[in-house]
Amino acid sequence: MIKEIQMPLIRIILYLLLPITGICQTGNNIDSFYVANWNIENLFDTSDDPTINDSEFLPESNRQWTDDRLLTKIKNLSKVINYMNNGCGPDILGFQEVENINVLKLLIYQFRDRDYIIVHRDSPDERGIDVALIYDRNTFDIHSVDTVQVELPTRYKTRLILHVGLIHKESNSIIHFFVNHWPSRRGGETKSEANRFAAASALRRKVDSLFSVNENRIIIVGDFNDEPGNRSIKNVLAANKIDCDDMNESNKLSNAAFTKFEQGEGSYRFGSDWNMLDQIIISSRFITDKKLKYDCDSFEIIKPDFIIAKEGEKKGSILPTYSGTKYYGGYSDHFPVGTKFFYTKD
Repeated sequence: MIKEIQMPLIRIILYLLLPITGICQTGNNIDSFYVANWNIENLFDTSDDPTINDSEFLPESNRQWTDDRLLTKIKNLSKVINYMNNGCGPDILGFQEVENINVLKLLIYQFRDRDYIIVHRDSPDERGIDVALIYDRNTFDIHSVDTVQVELPTRYKTRLILHVGLIHKESNSIIHFFVNHWPSRRGGETKSEANRFAAASALRRKVDSLFSVNENRIIIVGDFNDEPGNRSIKNVLAANKIDCDDMNESNKLSNAAFTKFEQGEGSYRFGSDWNMLDQIIISSRFITDKKLKYDCDSFEIIKPDFIIAKEGEKKGSILPTYSGTKYYGGYSDHFPVGTKFFYTKD
């Protein structure tokens, strides 16, 4: 079973060494960088970890989560990541639903044109699903890493918010990235709303602490389990519709996903309804600044044709790995999202 990367499994090593080539049309443009986020639907290894409840994702479970199925998922995820950013891959990519750093190592070993570094911290979530971030060290240097604890009213253990400070090499600017996976709507949207309020409040306090010391280049990504119009995002976090004509220097947050949400688009389908759960939120500095600037209207839901189900109950949606215990051998139950930023030299 795949647990440690150094395992003497020749088949796995050869499989992972097969190069994944992109279709990059623009080259690695140092005058811009691309930020993406993806809930990759239960990326677990195949070994039992006694410290967490990972029993669903073992070879002997009802899902029959085997090495072959894990490696198929790794290849599928790699193909989509290479597709992003006009085939160049993202410079920054936030993840939700990863079990540990080892599965991320399996993933980044797939890339030959990017030099990705993993940032990961174990969360107290009882199932062991964490958030993480990868960045290309040709574009960024690490500055700092910490986490934001979320205390739920129920005292139930939930995911940490990952806070990564990165230095954009070309501009020598510190950018603060936050990767989120807020509590689910299990039990009903209204009943569970207080849990997402708690996550939004914890994040807002951290953002305000950065604003107070003039650290105001902030990018927030994640699966928020709420939409841009929900109170947790719009009121508690205070992230509203982005306005690229607003040159006010005041520190505030703007939601790049809001326009797509208003147009009825979404990153996750629940029944017949599309929900914009996956979002990218930026600070106003990226609108008013002349050096590092958000590319207005560049936010996109990433949905290449090859990941969309063509028939059956999933038709029109992303082909998942599982639906319940039924194995589809697909990608995820969420579409990834992404957006672009520009660097202007003096």
